[in-house]
Amino acid sequence: MPRPERPHAERIAALRQARLTAAPAHLPSEHEQAAFELGLVVALVLGAPEASRGLDLLVNARRIQPEGAEVFGALLHATGRVESAEFWWRFAAGSGSGTAAYCLHLHHLTLGETDDADYWRAWSDQLAATERPPGPGPLRMNRPLLPDEVRRDILSRVHHGLAPQLPAALAAVIDRLPGQGGGEDEVPSPWGLTSGAASAFAADPARERARGLGEAGDPCG
Repeated sequence: MPRPERPHAERIAALRQARLTAAPAHLPSEHEQAAFELGLVVALVLGAPEASRGLDLLVNARRIQPEGAEVFGALLHATGRVESAEFWWRFAAGSGSGTAAYCLHLHHLTLGETDDADYWRAWSDQLAATERPPGPGPLRMNRPLLPDEVRRDILSRVHHGLAPQLPAALAAVIDRLPGQGGGEDEVPSPWGLTSGAASAFAADPARERARGLGEAGDPCG
């Protein structure tokens, strides 16, 4: 017999999530606060239920899909490819993603580039106030972009003031992607992923650790 739901279960879950993701008080500088907030946004983008759908739309569509470019930028940020993340967030923001524009705002704040930060914050606010046309129909996905253990670990890292980071096995998926641009400015391209792109990232961290691709007890490798 199924257990009855606790009253206010959704509210309790929301409060727990808010407590986990609450910003540490009195961060010493604006750029450190921005770095924390950017890590949090990246963690939430990668953990969102629609992340896998967005990435698949980007891989399978003939034009830039803002949701997918936003997610791909977050994946790049979580592998330390900050400039490449900025490249894809610019595509996403230019295509209508307010979240990507806000990521650019925070990214420039971390660098002390306040003029650029103000520009992208204004662009983010404008996109938030603009009604967007309906996007393409949803792709059916049976699993999230990242395994539960990885999503929890990324949020935990951010909460403790660390940068979001993918496990080595999942970062290797990004490493194998073809680049565009050439030379030092080469940017990873998502089109090296196959249809059903989320399956490339929804690995079993425990199994990968057993293969020696991550440190024991640490899904972020």
